[in-house]
Amino acid sequence: MITQSSLGAALAVSWQRFVGTALGAVVGAIAASYFGAQALVFTASVFILGLLSAFVRSDQSAYRFGGVTLAIVMMVPRTGPAWQIAFRRFAEVSIGIAVALILTVVWPEKEGTVWRKK
Repeated sequence: MITQSSLGAALAVSWQRFVGTALGAVVGAIAASYFGAQALVFTASVFILGLLSAFVRSDQSAYRFGGVTLAIVMMVPRTGPAWQIAFRRFAEVSIGIAVALILTVVWPEKEGTVWRKK
């Protein structure tokens, strides 16, 4: 989802995904730790996530990524604290972003490549 045709485009998408995931992990960890996985709590958390996304001036894709992370953190059955799920999700996404950016630099798309149909 991060890999784009240019490094500049990949950086923009990567930053939005990073911000959204961080916000979703924080809101999800707090909500799940104090209130548990309830529909009303989840709804309020999505609203709060939207407010935070607007506050940090992120775009809709950051809000979408944050919502996915929020859902994962709040809805995944766990035996340990919610912050562990939140941190692991954030770490997984961050590693994925780093790998995608490295691949974009190492293996860039060539300009003007035309694919022919056979």
